[in-house]
Amino acid sequence: MSFTQNFTAVGDNLALSAIVALIPILYFFWALAVKRMKGHVAGLSTLAVALVVAVVAYKMPAGMALMSASQGAVYGILPIGWIIITSVFLYKLTVKTGQFDIIRNSVLSITEDRRLQALLVAFSFGAFLEGAAGFGAPVAISAALLVGLGFNPLYAAGLCLIANTAPVAFGAIGIPIIALEGPTGIPAMEISKMVGRQLPFLSVFIPFYLIVIMAGFKRALEVLPAILVSGVSFALTQYLTSNFVGPELPDILSALVSLFALAVFLKFWKPKTIFKFAAEEELAATAANMRPKKQEQNTGAQVFKAWSPFLVLTAVISVWGIPAIKLALTGHYEGSNALLKAINSIGHALTFVPEVPFLNNKIFNVAGDPIAAVYKLEILGAAGTAILIAAFISKFIVGISWRDWIETFGETLSELKFPVLTIASVVGFAYVTNASGMSTTLGMTLAKTGAVFFPFFSPFLGWLGVFITGSDTSANLLFGNLQKITATSIGMDPVLAVAANSSGGVAGKMISPQSIAVACAAVGLAGKESELFRFTIKHSLFLVTLVGILTFLQNSVLSWMIP
Repeated sequence: MSFTQNFTAVGDNLALSAIVALIPILYFFWALAVKRMKGHVAGLSTLAVALVVAVVAYKMPAGMALMSASQGAVYGILPIGWIIITSVFLYKLTVKTGQFDIIRNSVLSITEDRRLQALLVAFSFGAFLEGAAGFGAPVAISAALLVGLGFNPLYAAGLCLIANTAPVAFGAIGIPIIALEGPTGIPAMEISKMVGRQLPFLSVFIPFYLIVIMAGFKRALEVLPAILVSGVSFALTQYLTSNFVGPELPDILSALVSLFALAVFLKFWKPKTIFKFAAEEELAATAANMRPKKQEQNTGAQVFKAWSPFLVLTAVISVWGIPAIKLALTGHYEGSNALLKAINSIGHALTFVPEVPFLNNKIFNVAGDPIAAVYKLEILGAAGTAILIAAFISKFIVGISWRDWIETFGETLSELKFPVLTIASVVGFAYVTNASGMSTTLGMTLAKTGAVFFPFFSPFLGWLGVFITGSDTSANLLFGNLQKITATSIGMDPVLAVAANSSGGVAGKMISPQSIAVACAAVGLAGKESELFRFTIKHSLFLVTLVGILTFLQNSVLSWMIP
């Protein structure tokens, strides 16, 4: 049995087909934004709706639709879910052994100025957490930390959500970018390069924007040297890492460089006045309750030890990203180096690429070409495996027992079972919409907006996706291929459109219901989510508009920036 995609399957009419193709997406929006279902319930039910639409409206054989969903679900677990599990595991190891308290104290001991604390904690430290763990940890930890220092809870939550704009696209070891490769077929490195030629502009701007929101334009100018050191060092590292290393490390390296550069700079430069909030006396009681216990001054050796797990992670991920080693880890190395040949043997044994039953080469596009469908299981070459190795090495650095190490891994698996199920179902949904032709139908319809306007609105699609799902990864999986199809049909570079989905999506994180709920819970504002939403919505719209303008320009006068 075979299946030929028909993009006007409903009444041989593109508009009607597009309306039907929208049903699973609109259902997903409704399930999360209106009904506020749990993520895994919304994901699984949306997948079910997509299967029904694919079979009934698009006439896709039921067996093929189910196997397509299974292909997506497997991709959602490996590599995507595996990265999330291992990165959160590494982070939890540092928390359980007390090393994270030392990391936190090392950041807080640098300055008393609230503006500079916001740069260090909300911008640099938050970006580091986004890169290392993601998953709500950056906003939750950095916002609670700012409140503990004496920041107004609403401001602390809002500032951390806005600061988190810069690193979201490369969060959790680059998973939003890596995830795009599956449904779009565009190499993750190419997407990484393009995103790395968009977000650094935001990364330079965000620190200044944060301080203006927090203290006003005049007081922002007072610390402009520090703002430039923070933003420029972050943006430059983000560009270099994303363009020449890969999508896994831009956040971690940019955050570390920014943190280190600003800390060193503050050893030699101080603002003329120390800025503190006018109402800090009133907040003193609240701050005292949330402030971490005062600890003895940590030595340089203790600080280095505390940061070591993430330094090891950076080193291992860097090695995993070297092209020749990457080929060996997946069993595709053909050179003569003895060590790489040995690794290649292991990598080959741990790489499985079975065909998807009843699906591989059974679906034909409109040109009559068969579409390959395989389960891609690169166990040794997966970034998650590199992180697990870093966690293994870190076991000896932080001095945790094997029993506690294994228990922590078990706790991580237990905590993340529903998030991983959510991702698996969302990726399954993405694969079903692609295989049935639904995403192509929507792309063809969106293309009607024309070559002039679509480049500007392209990032808004990613922004909407992140607002609904709370995840740049999920938004990329939902709309990445749609962006590619639309761009191709109007003569826009698909790499630019796919990257714009991720870059635009970062501005949606600060208004997503999930992010707002996490931030409010972290700073003791449960039930005040609507206040935080009103605080962030205007900034979200402003920032996504900036990305839209940049994408529009890169599609025309700045086309030389596209890799």
